[in-house]
Amino acid sequence: MKLPRLVASAACAVSLATAAVTVATSPAYASSTNFVALGDSYSSGTGTGSYDLDSACQRSSKAYAALWAASHAPASFKFVACSGAKTGDVLSKQISALSSSTTLASITIGGNDAGFASTMQTCVLGSDSTCLTAVNNAENYARNTLPGNLSNLFGAMRSAAPSAKFVVLDYPHLYISNDTFCIGMSHTKHVALNQAADVLDGVIQTATANAGFTFSDVRSQFSGHELCSGDNWLHSVDLGDISDSYHPTATGHSSGYLPRLTSVAGAVAAGSHARES
Repeated sequence: MKLPRLVASAACAVSLATAAVTVATSPAYASSTNFVALGDSYSSGTGTGSYDLDSACQRSSKAYAALWAASHAPASFKFVACSGAKTGDVLSKQISALSSSTTLASITIGGNDAGFASTMQTCVLGSDSTCLTAVNNAENYARNTLPGNLSNLFGAMRSAAPSAKFVVLDYPHLYISNDTFCIGMSHTKHVALNQAADVLDGVIQTATANAGFTFSDVRSQFSGHELCSGDNWLHSVDLGDISDSYHPTATGHSSGYLPRLTSVAGAVAAGSHARES
């Protein structure tokens, strides 16, 4: 349909103005950023409810990495995170996405290595005692075995992408600390699972620092939005669809993980751009 000349001219002016604003506000580094998103279900988007990019890996356009790419328009974006991934899976199935041209990469990893999915299932179905035993076993693995797994993985990532800035994000607490009115699992289980998250996140933070990568802690971002908060950014346990249980919702990605990635990725990428200018 052909617009009248005056209307068309006005539309053109608006389009040019919009384009000018976009150019002016878009980060200068974005056009030269080659971004790769690695990791497990917390990165792939499990829990967002839409696996439009890869149903097998539950990879979603609502996941935080995809949202960052959509809003920053990097030069390239490779999204290879996959639900259920362990450190070994990233090494064998995902790391090939990295290259010498990669300038930015994000990852969540470690929870599946330590068996936290089965630990949480044990806590849901079992007694306080069996839950505490499972949590203790997961924490021991996280403290004693996971550091070596992460060191091997992070070293391989650095070798595959020598110039990249790596952002490692962790896992949120699952339950609010004041869980008096929380229905379901006991307070003992809630505390144990939150403490397990702290142990896991602490191990990841140390490994990240040892590798010279950038650590981004999402726990404060999710504060007030844990389960039983009344404004949950996480899925509660659903025995009918166990894969979603304890994973971030779409809001958890857009309001929890995305701001943390945006803050840290912007700093590291802008710093790299400044050094190259």
